[in-house]
Amino acid sequence: MTKITADNLGRGAFVYIRQSTADQLLNNPESRRRQYGLANRARQLGWTTVEVIDDDLGRSGGGIKRPGFERLLAAICEGRVGAVFAIEASRLARNGRDWHTLIEFCGLVGTVIVDEDGIYDPRHPNDRLLLGMKGTMSELELSLFRQRSQEALKQKARRGALFLSVAAGYVRAGRDRIEKDPNQRVQEALSLIFAKFTELQSVRQVHVWLRDEGIVLPVACHRAAEERSIVWRLPLYNTVHNILTNPVYAGAYAFGRTMSKVSVKDGRKRVDRGLRRPQSEWDVLLKDQHEGYITWSEFERNQRVIANNATGKGSAVTGAVRRGELLLAGLLRCGHCGRKLYVGYGGKAGRYYCQGALVNHGTARCISFGGLRADNAVGTQVLRVLKPLGIDAAVKALAAQTGETSAAQRQLDLALQEAHFAAAHTRRQYDAVDPANRLVAGELERRWNEALQVVHRLEGEIAELEAKKPAPLGEKERQHLMRLGADLELAWSHPAATAETRKRILRAALHEIVVRIEGGIIQMVLHWQGGDHTALQLKINGAGKHRWMVPEDTLSLIRELARLMPDQQIARLLNRAGKPTGRGNGWTKARVCSFRSHHGIAVYRDGEWVARGELTLEAVAQGIGVSIMTALRMVRRGIIKGRQPCSGAPWVIKVEDLAAYRTQKPSRHSLTSNSAQESFQFQ
Repeated sequence: MTKITADNLGRGAFVYIRQSTADQLLNNPESRRRQYGLANRARQLGWTTVEVIDDDLGRSGGGIKRPGFERLLAAICEGRVGAVFAIEASRLARNGRDWHTLIEFCGLVGTVIVDEDGIYDPRHPNDRLLLGMKGTMSELELSLFRQRSQEALKQKARRGALFLSVAAGYVRAGRDRIEKDPNQRVQEALSLIFAKFTELQSVRQVHVWLRDEGIVLPVACHRAAEERSIVWRLPLYNTVHNILTNPVYAGAYAFGRTMSKVSVKDGRKRVDRGLRRPQSEWDVLLKDQHEGYITWSEFERNQRVIANNATGKGSAVTGAVRRGELLLAGLLRCGHCGRKLYVGYGGKAGRYYCQGALVNHGTARCISFGGLRADNAVGTQVLRVLKPLGIDAAVKALAAQTGETSAAQRQLDLALQEAHFAAAHTRRQYDAVDPANRLVAGELERRWNEALQVVHRLEGEIAELEAKKPAPLGEKERQHLMRLGADLELAWSHPAATAETRKRILRAALHEIVVRIEGGIIQMVLHWQGGDHTALQLKINGAGKHRWMVPEDTLSLIRELARLMPDQQIARLLNRAGKPTGRGNGWTKARVCSFRSHHGIAVYRDGEWVARGELTLEAVAQGIGVSIMTALRMVRRGIIKGRQPCSGAPWVIKVEDLAAYRTQKPSRHSLTSNSAQESFQFQ
């Protein structure tokens, strides 16, 4: 008792209380009572001011942040602490840094440490040595406990018998085995997730579809005070992702899929738990341990699809199907630098380009080309390969449409069966109670009413789905679908076929496309999913070339007609000749004028014919004294030289050609094809 001085009694006594885990808080109340009882011992030893610090209940002493311990150190440094009370020294700290810091501060200000074994003054060498040994033994003890428990867990995990928790869809069968949940509703809900992922190929799309359809999923609920139970909730994205990435649903036992990372932040140890590890680094992986919802090969294929959908995770992944009209986004790889090609949209048209060299080296882009011709060429190749599968796809589409019930309605039917069972169960409970016991009967009646309300709600949802269910396909629709299956090109270009659907078809057939541009030629190598390769070449468009351009023959014709007639007559002639604009529209005076201005073609001026020494057919007929039809026959037979830009355009005869005709001898041949036709010479 000589270690407790008046100076110590003049300051306060601090009782530090700590339990390491929440489980200890719940199941070890006696230890907590013993620690709180130290306040009475402090008063018995002579302290009148006693302060209890219990901020660290449920916190480990192994080095994580402890606000209560920090408050204790602050009070010691302020000189307000005469003694620190704890059941045993290990309660104060389980790591050397905190423990020796506490001893150092207590020695500086003369604070004693009291536990059930005795009183220690850190200023005395013997007590300091003893406290140091106790702290070291406490730290070693914690390490040994942790090592033993972890090795025991790993040993059990190597046998595939360690189940800290059981995923939804499975139940324990004994102490070291699991099996499928016998609840058919649970099984079909989980099977639906895997089926929809096979169809949609995207975790996000599966999640959106489930939310849109209002389908709830089973979630395992673990409560310490209750047994494990299943609750039904609308899915979150993480719920769907965890189900698709958990190997337990493939019949495999896995242990060590996550890890903890220790770092130092603000002078304290920080532990980040739940970090995912690659499959090659898992501690234990045992396949075919129990019945799965999918096979292991399907699980591995799903993981490849999920990893490949991770947009922005480097150039090795394709990325998920995204919005946009261009179909090859994510599939193209530059044959010059090996990086993925990006997509850029300017207006309605889009382009593929590689900017890897620009970003990494500051040089020019490797390649850049328009996307429409490339999409059409690749789509044609894919349709050629998939053509034999068209009929099979149409048959499967008919079978899917003629199914008895949709997935959403099936889930509601199973939920309704559960609701009927719950309502019948509550009714039996209500019937079994003594009517005079109104306290119990009233509660059971309330439960019965709630169960009946659930039944009524589910019946209403099923009726609403039935009302929205589309009518079965008629014979005409069936025949149309079979025609689309037989003619994949028609189905590909059908207005109801979206760009997203075409992208999924391309990704199902193609693994990657390597593209190069050399000598004005786009060289593409199509890598099919089966391992085959197809070479494809496209001529790259020059500057200013696009799909809305007017053909060269039409451009040449307009150049020639602009020297012969005004814009209004040119428009009429082009429309009669069946030559549309670049966008497939008819010509108008304004369009001809705009086209001329764009191509630098001068407007027609009166007197151009005379200036060039050219005559019309009417002027020639008048000059030689014949009718217009006779002059036309003479020009067509070559008697008089002339030219016509196109059918319906005016004939153009040079003045010198007409003069040459006049110097010739009169022809003895008939101007018509009829040999009996005679020529009359009038005096």
